[in-house]
Amino acid sequence: MSRQPLKIGILNLMHDKEDTQKRFSRVLRDTGENLEITYFYPVNHYKNREVPELVAKISQPLDLELVRQMDAFIITGAPLEKLPFSDITYLDELQGLMDTLEKQNISQLYVCWGGMVALNYFYGIHKEMLDAKLFGIYPQKITNQSNLLKGLTNGFLAPHARYAEMNKDDILSSKDLIINAYSSTGHLFLVSAKNKPQHFLFSHLEYGPNAFIKEYHRELNARGGDAVGLAKPTGYFKDDNNMSQPQFTWENTQKKFFKNWITVITNH
Repeated sequence: MSRQPLKIGILNLMHDKEDTQKRFSRVLRDTGENLEITYFYPVNHYKNREVPELVAKISQPLDLELVRQMDAFIITGAPLEKLPFSDITYLDELQGLMDTLEKQNISQLYVCWGGMVALNYFYGIHKEMLDAKLFGIYPQKITNQSNLLKGLTNGFLAPHARYAEMNKDDILSSKDLIINAYSSTGHLFLVSAKNKPQHFLFSHLEYGPNAFIKEYHRELNARGGDAVGLAKPTGYFKDDNNMSQPQFTWENTQKKFFKNWITVITNH
């Protein structure tokens, strides 16, 4: 008898909705497991305006009754690191979702900004702005082993792309949290709750080989083509002085991490 598919919900908060959906669908389906993936958008984000046609086409309004049926849930990153959490228009809706996930004991994976808002909400961890954007591919150091890091060894590569960081002293002083790994630059990679199915991933491991160059050009266009002071991804191109020939050096990390996460869900 074939096993019922694992039901995974994803709240897609990224700017590039379609690319993000394709990335998560690819990395999750590459695990080889039987999955049923449902994408949601926050209703309150579009409270006083029409939901964009593309958003309505590829995802559905967040429905907590449907969320309760999920085996696992992902809240993606969002380009909101520079804003206080209190300025987020759909914060109440997001907190209601996180409350539901916790009460239902559903496996949770919070990615980048998703991890920031969740750590702040559940554990009061403070967000701090970085002096400059963390943007590149870096080796990672394992500090406390996790089932999500099975098969990975010190020095495994992972992509980081963010303007903020969660206060590490707050995390280290928490009796409920543990830092599993951080980058060679001293920035967070993975934080886990000790007694709950909550994982906070501060790397965009869903990114494919061309995601960083797309992100760079999007920010460049937003600045009207002014590249002065704009962070370039480090450790990403074959030659950092020549922005061509991007390298997909984190592919092994990506495959192992998401395979491990699906295994953790299955065993939860």
